Amino acid sequence: MKRVDPSPDIRRGPVKGRSWQNWARTVRVRPQRIQVPASVASLQRAVAGAAAEGLRVKAVGAGHSFTGIAEAPDVLLDLSRLQGLVSADPGTGRVTLLAGTRLHAVPRLLAPYALAMPNLGDIDRQSIAGAVSTGTHGTGAGFGGLSTQVCGLVLIQPDGGRLSLPEGDPLLPAAALGLGALGIIAEVTLQCVPAFLLRAEERSESLETVVSGLADRVEADHFEFYWFPHTGRAATKTNTRLPASSPPAPLPPLRRWVDDSLLSNTVFRATCAAGSAIPAMVPAVNRVAAAALGGREYTDRSSRVFTQDRTVRFREMEYAVPAQNLPSAFAGLQQLVADNPHWRISFPVEVRWAAADDRWLSTAYGRDTAYIAVHRYYREDPGEYFAAFEALMLAHGGRPHWGKEHSLGAAGLAERYPLFGRFVRLRDELDPDRVFTNAYLDRVLGP
Repeated sequence: MKRVDPSPDIRRGPVKGRSWQNWARTVRVRPQRIQVPASVASLQRAVAGAAAEGLRVKAVGAGHSFTGIAEAPDVLLDLSRLQGLVSADPGTGRVTLLAGTRLHAVPRLLAPYALAMPNLGDIDRQSIAGAVSTGTHGTGAGFGGLSTQVCGLVLIQPDGGRLSLPEGDPLLPAAALGLGALGIIAEVTLQCVPAFLLRAEERSESLETVVSGLADRVEADHFEFYWFPHTGRAATKTNTRLPASSPPAPLPPLRRWVDDSLLSNTVFRATCAAGSAIPAMVPAVNRVAAAALGGREYTDRSSRVFTQDRTVRFREMEYAVPAQNLPSAFAGLQQLVADNPHWRISFPVEVRWAAADDRWLSTAYGRDTAYIAVHRYYREDPGEYFAAFEALMLAHGGRPHWGKEHSLGAAGLAERYPLFGRFVRLRDELDPDRVFTNAYLDRVLGP
């Protein structure tokens, strides 16, 4: 293969002293080189040049995956300069974004066209390519994850060529949630919707009341709840979609700052640190937190309601179970916590829902899904808690989130995804020399 020299608009970082780590501080790597392409053409040249040298290539966005999915021992492609809107069609709602575009920037880019993404997760720091590639999702039993919004992709192949996958292409359901294993995403086309508002109702409630009424609650447009371990309380969030012409009633700036910045970040960080040093105080702190959160209603732009600014660093494991298995799986988790009184879990457990979809490696492939996510403060050892939780979720038909911690390998995952073998064969076809692999992908897909 002909060697391709990097273009002038690629910055090649020096080997010495240059390292990369993810947001959660669970992965650290020192690549042979770091390159920052400033255009799709320079991205193509960077990939082809690395492949010609026999080097592996991985792209990174915001580094918000907890796993090593973006770890790049050879060539790390930082897509932070590949941000922005390529095109938008208000008539069809189709919007094409450069791969490195951060989710928090998308509402501003869509505002002139009166469009919005149909659903979002609760964090918007990720890049659009990273979010769809790892299965990022929000909540809402009638809505799919972010990858279901993808109606077109441009993938850069090992030789630097462009592989365009428009809507209807039989490979799009594989590549839209491709783990970075099928190529480097350069552009993402999303099917957006007319801009809308959300009416948010947030409550502190008895956990028993919440669990007993789940069948009715998940009928809402978007519902989720947070259980505070060592307590019988939960914080609930119910969001109802409203037309953009509806009268807004946003939170006053001071109330928003107190709730979402001071309490949810500054104070919570302090209590997590204190709980890590003095575990015995965690149950009492959780009781106070569970009572303090909630008790507010407001109506605002969808992106301002879906997402939160989270600055407290943590580690996370999340499993997707068939929606009908949620009650049993959640009851099992409650029992696990009760049976291990030495655990002191300061982070709440998050429970969400999603509709079945057709993305080959989606955690919601072929089945309506409920998600249970557990967290630990990043200075605490999550090992025993996560291992017990994982075993419980696997017993309930669980599939792990690709971007969050889990221990499964290719053999175990193949049993849980009907099209797993088909995806691996497609990978063999598109990347036979494994230009786009790393240790994580070797583990979950096979070498």
